[in-house]
Amino acid sequence: MQFTRTKISDVVIIEPKVHGDNRGYFVETFRADKLEEFLGFKINFCQDNESKSSKGVLRGLHYQLHPAAQTKLVRVIQGKVLDVAVDIRKGSPTFGEHVAVELSAENKKQLLVPRGFAHGFVVLEDDTIFAYKVDNYYSPENDRGIAFDDASLSIDWIINHDELQLSDKDTKQPKLNETNDLFEYGINYYG
Repeated sequence: MQFTRTKISDVVIIEPKVHGDNRGYFVETFRADKLEEFLGFKINFCQDNESKSSKGVLRGLHYQLHPAAQTKLVRVIQGKVLDVAVDIRKGSPTFGEHVAVELSAENKKQLLVPRGFAHGFVVLEDDTIFAYKVDNYYSPENDRGIAFDDASLSIDWIINHDELQLSDKDTKQPKLNETNDLFEYGINYYG
């Protein structure tokens, strides 16, 4: 596996090694020991989630507050998405900045989205299957979000706004500067 820090160093692209031949392929999609060695601390994933969506579906930008904050390890099993992580740690030198990475069944890339980041994705192909691990259980009372179309975030979702399919919840999220439900930079949310 190859681990690459993005322009926001806490967000990591993971590229597993694909072993293929005329029969198909084999790939290790997760190795706790290698990930923890790269990060320098333990992550205990406890729940796997999966969604299937059509082209134009946008899910996000979501996060959970501490003590239910989540690290996500995301990947695409079928199809393609643009995956986005936004730094929502007040005081961070990259506060409000984002990383956007194309994840697909073809490129097999994964994105590690740490605690303190809002996460979302837009589906670029029909019948896309998106899967992810989290290190904390879903907590409805700690569930929060940021408006996907907040102009201050400057996210290019690739698909025209009028072609996006959103949940009712995702059409009503506050802009980043309208919420106090954020994280503080420099606090260890893993302890």
